[in-house]
Amino acid sequence: MSRKKRVGRSQKIIICVSAAALVGGIAIATAGTSQASVACDGLATALSNNEKFIADQQANPDAQSKARIANRQAVIKEIQNKQKAAGCSGGEGGGAAAGAPPAANEPPASGASGSAEPPASDDPPASDDSSASAAPPAGDNPPAADGEVVCAGSTVTLSGEGGAPAASSSEFPAGTKLKVTNLDNNKSTTVSVTSTSGSCALLNNAAFEQVREAGKFLIRNARIERVG
Repeated sequence: MSRKKRVGRSQKIIICVSAAALVGGIAIATAGTSQASVACDGLATALSNNEKFIADQQANPDAQSKARIANRQAVIKEIQNKQKAAGCSGGEGGGAAAGAPPAANEPPASGASGSAEPPASDDPPASDDSSASAAPPAGDNPPAADGEVVCAGSTVTLSGEGGAPAASSSEFPAGTKLKVTNLDNNKSTTVSVTSTSGSCALLNNAAFEQVREAGKFLIRNARIERVG
């Protein structure tokens, strides 16, 4: 075999190996980008929900509106910090809402640098039995429904609020028990509604941690039930 043929074959092998490495790198980068996009979408949705809540409180104020708005502004700051840490662009997943500043002319929230407390209101706190249901292993068959399935097709994200596991809702009054199941991992949590929001079911940080998938701030495949 001539030296020219050996060199030609070696070059082909190097080109093939390089191409395979490039394809593998693109696949890994694409997977990472997809996960980051889901996280950013969830954070943008949470930000938008809190901004809608503030707008509603400003349009229909009551004696507790200022306190609620101040706490939600602290929540917005926490979400914006998470967006920055995740490398989310200003408008990713949430349009203009993702980069919108807190409402002006409102008092600053206390303790904004730490976890935000639940908004002050006359709504009753979550009951002590608000806890996560036993989570079966993820599989093709989701756990059976325990109550009335509501808000079919709704996604679920977090409000950014601290405190015991709880939910806020635009559909159900305070005291309503909702069971939220993440059908992608079959984890569920049953919590009480303690305040209003712009979503059918918006979980606070503690409740969302009980059903989330690692690195994701949005449950796209959710089942929401009214129980009790």
